[in-house]
Amino acid sequence: MLYPSVDKLKSRIDSKYSLVALASKRARQLHEHGDEKLDHYVSSKSVGKALEEVAAGVLTKEDQDAAAIYEDEI
Repeated sequence: MLYPSVDKLKSRIDSKYSLVALASKRARQLHEHGDEKLDHYVSSKSVGKALEEVAAGVLTKEDQDAAAIYEDEI
């Protein structure tokens, strides 16, 4: 069985697409900078750590401002 479970992750983030986008961005940050937000992780890989942060409620999805232009949209 995988940890954290998909059911627990889905209770924190409303869609699988949002979950994947959030976890991938956070995993990249963890890989490049190593700024961990939890004291202890079960996983040793960046993606697993990002998912654990979502399950713990430390990492959440932010609402985007519709009027703002983001760097990745240019």
